Amino acid sequence: MRLFWQYGYEATSVAELTQAMRITPPSLYTAFGDKGGLFRAAVDRYLQGGKAVPEIIDSAPTARDAAANLLRAAALGDTGDDTPAGCLLASSLVIASPAAADIREELATIRRDIEARLRLRIESDVATGALPPATDADALAGHVLAVIQGMSTLAKDGAGRDKLLRIVDMAMACWPA
Repeated sequence: MRLFWQYGYEATSVAELTQAMRITPPSLYTAFGDKGGLFRAAVDRYLQGGKAVPEIIDSAPTARDAAANLLRAAALGDTGDDTPAGCLLASSLVIASPAAADIREELATIRRDIEARLRLRIESDVATGALPPATDADALAGHVLAVIQGMSTLAKDGAGRDKLLRIVDMAMACWPA
């Protein structure tokens, strides 16, 4: 997981993976089918670390709290002491080869699902009057995801936790009232 997180899907070789896992290539293929299978298992493990995204969104009292909690979790996760900088999903975002199109689409689906869940939460708050009726739930959820992806890039470029948390505050300052 850490190799994929640090270098991305395509840049991480089977040789590096088997060396890090202290297994042989045939063992990797037996256990996971191929590099893609191992990557999918790594993404599943990554998504289970800490508080799961659906729980962050669903347990928050408001959509605003859900967005703030997602952003803070991203800022903390992007700058972990024992993990590579940034987000595994964002780090593996750049997948150029046609052979990896299925991996690219699976990552996009995960991100779209997170955005859709947040959008539904925002729409719920609009329906109950907690957010103004003119709130564009689609754009607002997209904005939160764009900030999360951007913070991952900034963390990869060396931005620290303090800066990312200030970005969270700035993003939340433009939340509709």
